[in-house]
Amino acid sequence: MPVTIRQVSEAAGVSVATVSRALNDSDHPVNAETKQRILDIAEKLGYHPNHIARSLRADRSPIIGIICDDITSPFTTMIVRGIQDRLKADGYFCVVINTDWDPIDEQRAIKDMAGYLIEGIIFAETFHQFASDELNVNDKKCVFVHRLFPKGFPHSVIPDELYGGRLAVNHLIQLGHRRIGYINGSEDYYSSEERLLGYKTILEENGIAFDPALVEYGHFEVEQGYVAANKLLELPEPPTAIFAANDLMALGTIYAAQDKGLHLPDDLAIVGYDNQRIATISRPTLTTVTLPCFEMGQASAELLLALLNNEATDSQEIKIKGELLIRESCGAKTKNTVSAPKKPSRADRFNLLNAQNDTKG
Repeated sequence: MPVTIRQVSEAAGVSVATVSRALNDSDHPVNAETKQRILDIAEKLGYHPNHIARSLRADRSPIIGIICDDITSPFTTMIVRGIQDRLKADGYFCVVINTDWDPIDEQRAIKDMAGYLIEGIIFAETFHQFASDELNVNDKKCVFVHRLFPKGFPHSVIPDELYGGRLAVNHLIQLGHRRIGYINGSEDYYSSEERLLGYKTILEENGIAFDPALVEYGHFEVEQGYVAANKLLELPEPPTAIFAANDLMALGTIYAAQDKGLHLPDDLAIVGYDNQRIATISRPTLTTVTLPCFEMGQASAELLLALLNNEATDSQEIKIKGELLIRESCGAKTKNTVSAPKKPSRADRFNLLNAQNDTKG
């Protein structure tokens, strides 16, 4: 049987109310010596507070729910870690439900959490619209991470994809490249739209005309990135640098370039996006823009705390900026030095490609 607060009070020779004030850091403090004695006795007896009963009395709960589609995703894992680290500092702990990309499971998870002593809900990389529909019928405070809703709907924390696209391409421009290819993700993704817009705007700002022939789609996979990179590298005037909208497609680009006999980064500079683990073990190691998952998790927890304390506005969309991690694939000599590599002339590129085609023909 669990030890009760009354047993602690009897062992300490004080009232139940005094024990309660000592254990809960009440606004009506207990003498320091008495409080320490109560704490020592509670620990010796193995007393653990009943959080459910406490929540019912206070009409507040220390539990925050997290709903995600795939907890095994490295992005989701880092988001959840950021959430937990921030909430722990304020005395909250988390319950995580994984829905396996199933909209029915997501709907059930929302109903379950709404029916229990959950103070608020954070949706981490969930995909389905059920969440927004379901939340209209309950009063739980909620925040969405890495998921875009129409303006004016719920509170959300997302990466600044436009900034990330600009950051990657600007780095290549600063290295001296003017003909920069882009391998985008699926066209119907918000991240794809924003990263493409970042690519276009930073080119324009540097006096480089946008060339649609330099844009291919790889749908975020290595194999499709390989195919897209081959198309770019087989252009009459191929790019001297390629920005891929995620690290998997960048890896496919590395494979395509190496299969054509190109030397990286001398013949082709490559920048990826996300900073997945493969970025550090590819050869060459991959320069990439980070997806700030941990920071988004922390920001979402901060936003939820503000909502719970009635300190947030009706609707907020917080964008978190990633950073550029400079490694070997872009040609920059060091993280702190941006220098332009010697670029092959157009004739050199044609000769190289023709030689490769001859050997394959």
